[in-house]
Amino acid sequence: MNIAHPFLTRAISHPHLQALTSSQGSLSFGELAQRVYGLAGGLIKNLGLTPGTRVLLWMENRNEFLEILLATWTAGLCAVPVNAKLHPREVAPIVLDSGASIIFTSASLHAGLVEALSAIPGSRQIIVVDEDSYQALTRSPAVRCTAMEPTDLAWIFYTSGTTGIPKGAMLTHRNLMTMCLQYYADIDHVLPGQTMFHAAALSHGSGLYALPHLFSGGHQVIETGFETDIVFEALQRYPDVSMFAAPTMLSRLVRSAAGVTNPAGNLITAYYGGGPMYVSDLLKTLDLFGPRLFQVYGQGESPMTITGLSKFDHQGSRDAAHLARLASCGTARTGVEVKVVNEEGLDVQTGELGEIVTRSDTCMPGYWNNEKATTSTIRDGWLWTGDIGVLDDKGYLTLRDRSKDMIIRGGSNIYPREIEEVLLRHPAIVEVSVVGRENEDLGEEPVAFVVVKSGMTVTTDEMDNMCLENMARFKRPREYFMAESLPKNNYGKILKTELRKQLVKGNS
Repeated sequence: MNIAHPFLTRAISHPHLQALTSSQGSLSFGELAQRVYGLAGGLIKNLGLTPGTRVLLWMENRNEFLEILLATWTAGLCAVPVNAKLHPREVAPIVLDSGASIIFTSASLHAGLVEALSAIPGSRQIIVVDEDSYQALTRSPAVRCTAMEPTDLAWIFYTSGTTGIPKGAMLTHRNLMTMCLQYYADIDHVLPGQTMFHAAALSHGSGLYALPHLFSGGHQVIETGFETDIVFEALQRYPDVSMFAAPTMLSRLVRSAAGVTNPAGNLITAYYGGGPMYVSDLLKTLDLFGPRLFQVYGQGESPMTITGLSKFDHQGSRDAAHLARLASCGTARTGVEVKVVNEEGLDVQTGELGEIVTRSDTCMPGYWNNEKATTSTIRDGWLWTGDIGVLDDKGYLTLRDRSKDMIIRGGSNIYPREIEEVLLRHPAIVEVSVVGRENEDLGEEPVAFVVVKSGMTVTTDEMDNMCLENMARFKRPREYFMAESLPKNNYGKILKTELRKQLVKGNS
């Protein structure tokens, strides 16, 4: 089993179908397969990489991302895609932890990456996809697709834990193949020539769902980022469009639709996830696009596949039962088991809160190089998600809270401790706590409560600069509240629930 094989099979049967289109140009399935075979040969013969070697991809959305991904698997290697929005200093520990010996990046990110990697031990080769050396690599003598075991690693999906320390969810060829089959079973049967439009990051959900489209002859249209006018234009221009979107992206489309004729255009399916979708926003999106929505609840540890709210379930009379269904994240996906349990792992009663656990062939075998995290997350074959939810008597799962303090801003995860640890480096700051505040456009945004040492001062600019020098811009707190002390429980733990209540009172 090799996850690249279905694409290569499609390229043989339908070489003239359009495969990729972006600002870098267009490639047919036959042309893309030729580059994939050549690049795989270059990885093995020119660079001497051996099966299982980690190949890190850090670049904006572009054609090369998908061809490198497919070539990595064809060569029997393991891909490590990383969000292009991350600060180079955040990429460096992922490079170190994964043990990646080769990194593909773009010219715009190269200099920052080189500087960040100079601070960590070891050596690795960096290939810039904008340079001639990369094109030469794609023209290497072709190799056959490497035979892989279903349990061999295909993708290490890095997701920071509650501590902000990177953890690599290991995804096997079986995991990804099952994910694709579940897409066909639950969402859509993809036909040759249909369009998959990418405005979200290929390193995450959008890239994962490129696979079932590539396997079935779908055309990948790739944009470097999300702009509402570009999305509406694509929905008119391309046939039979599917796309992945964070809920905040859908909300922006709703607010930008005034004056757009037939805004749904040729949309078949918009599947959304990565954060909460408020029912009021969902109703407006349904008014705009009609019953073309599918909600995905998953994690990097079980990619895109735990539960789903189907297109059919989005339809209804908008009575109390329908609205309650829209507030849920649907039912267990095909081949997936979902339970809600107490701290001992025992099933709670229907309608009672507990932690969500899941089991399927999509769930990771564990975290890369992190036995402790694996042991705490996977117990008796069940993946403990860290999310709190409730199952109703019809099997619909509703998320109530996150046991982790993660903030989701525009579909991107922000872990408060990452920010707190940076701010605490300032000599004047004695305590800090970061929480999420509701934001109409982005869902949530980080804000910081700061306690300063007696007789000392710190400015907003100083704190901003510290954050910008050490992490991605989107993680920077949008406001700082100076406090004499932070609320704590009897054990001295800061009560973030109380801080969130203060934010609500301040806005009321």
